[in-house]
Amino acid sequence: MGQATPGEDLAELEGAITSCRRCPRLVEWREGVAADPPRRFRGEPYWARPVPGFGDPAASILIVGLAPAAHGANRTGRMFTGDRSGDWLYAALHRAGLASRPTSVDTGDGLTLNGVFITAVVRCAPPANRPSVGERDNCLPWLEAEFRLFRSAGVLVALGSFAWDGALRATRAVGGEVPRPKPRFGHCEETAIAGRTMVGSYHPSQQNTFTGRLTEPMLDRVFARAKELAGL
Repeated sequence: MGQATPGEDLAELEGAITSCRRCPRLVEWREGVAADPPRRFRGEPYWARPVPGFGDPAASILIVGLAPAAHGANRTGRMFTGDRSGDWLYAALHRAGLASRPTSVDTGDGLTLNGVFITAVVRCAPPANRPSVGERDNCLPWLEAEFRLFRSAGVLVALGSFAWDGALRATRAVGGEVPRPKPRFGHCEETAIAGRTMVGSYHPSQQNTFTGRLTEPMLDRVFARAKELAGL
């Protein structure tokens, strides 16, 4: 089974990520979903590979999510593209002046990001959106490599507690100082880690947006604060 390794630049890293097959369960799941999609996506080509990060190569804000959705980024090949969570995220980024358009449909839709790069802790769609601890650890080197490449990015936005924890782990793995006790996740909570400021946000999943746990004004506050911290 191939063991891809992080690259020295963004293009090289993306190539390494998309060829990774470290986690047999996730490989089987992502490819199985693509082979038998729901009726609404029948006939569409599926990416069905690990999903690389997306955005501005000179980003000063890094957004970290959990993992690709089975019929979202696993289908389109771009982070938070083609699902309801992405609808919320990109609309918020557009309202904040950080995205060129409020929707993200596919990789050819012309969307560009300004000062923002979007990534995730896990790069393959996991069953029930729940990667195992081992799968998380297998995938963390990709996030670590991005943290090295984006050294000048002074702001992290962690979408959910899984992303918050993953960002702390990746920071520690690349030699960054993480406060003790470990900073606790919370919406709009902030912590200073390794010369960066991390801001927490509830994940824009349907579980949060349908129930009102996360509202548009709440998400807007997160990105307004991220822009302020980044000086954008």
